Amino acid sequence: MRQRNDAMDQVATALLLPALSSISARAEMAPLARRLEGRLRCVTADWPGFGDRARGRPQLKPDTMRAFLEGLLAETGPPPVIGIAAGHAATYLVEAAGRHPGLFHRLALVAPTWRGPLPTMLGDARQAWRGRVRRAIELPAVGELLYRANVGRPMLAKMMRAHVYADPGNVTEAVIQAKRAITRHRDARFGTAAFVSGGLDPVGSREAFLKLFERELPPTLMLRPEGAPRRSAAEMDALAQTGRVSTVRVPGALAAHEEYPDEVAAAIQAFLDQASVAEAGAGPDPATGPAGPPAPA
Repeated sequence: MRQRNDAMDQVATALLLPALSSISARAEMAPLARRLEGRLRCVTADWPGFGDRARGRPQLKPDTMRAFLEGLLAETGPPPVIGIAAGHAATYLVEAAGRHPGLFHRLALVAPTWRGPLPTMLGDARQAWRGRVRRAIELPAVGELLYRANVGRPMLAKMMRAHVYADPGNVTEAVIQAKRAITRHRDARFGTAAFVSGGLDPVGSREAFLKLFERELPPTLMLRPEGAPRRSAAEMDALAQTGRVSTVRVPGALAAHEEYPDEVAAAIQAFLDQASVAEAGAGPDPATGPAGPPAPA
């Protein structure tokens, strides 16, 4: 489950969590990890029910994701100094940081979300219908056909150009085929059904989402993509307006970390550098230095 880019022992650990979606896997964090590994040892993992391998059928609900993250934090080795997460994973990360004050020194949230695609489109209406959609996709035979119809190449390309990548020119055939391979793993439909229907939403309202940031948290950076979909962007902007996070706009859409890793990495590095300057009088910050040489490719 875990993939590491190991450097010298004195390099601080960063935990990178991929988004939850039909086309998400830990590999999406690799471009960002390569740009950070000169100063951070990067650890990442696939969420239960997601990723680029056969997944089995775990019981997919928010508590499953929380328990998985607790286990990942326990076995990472040295506590991660910075947590970096995208999409729904960002909200699960903030929850974990709130449960464990002092564990992280910094958080970086890339296009944080808390509400799945169907709840985003429909609001609070038709909750029973969303449950029926999930159960239908989980059905033997028929569910597999429904799933395949919605992750075929035309639908996948349309989805990526609509809200995953900002520049349609970056949705190349190679990218489409790589994402399509993720959707074709055995039991992939169960994670998709849970996520799309809202079954993995960590909270149930904007108010509950914002309340997570009222707890004792480390300094937190939100990377707000310029091309984020309108409804998702509204939730990010509501968070920015609380003043509880530092907000930096970056190019891209919901997968800004994958489409524009240079810009996202630069924003994270600047965030760490600013913290280093601010805390210079308080002694070395393990999140900012000193760093060892880059990890082997």
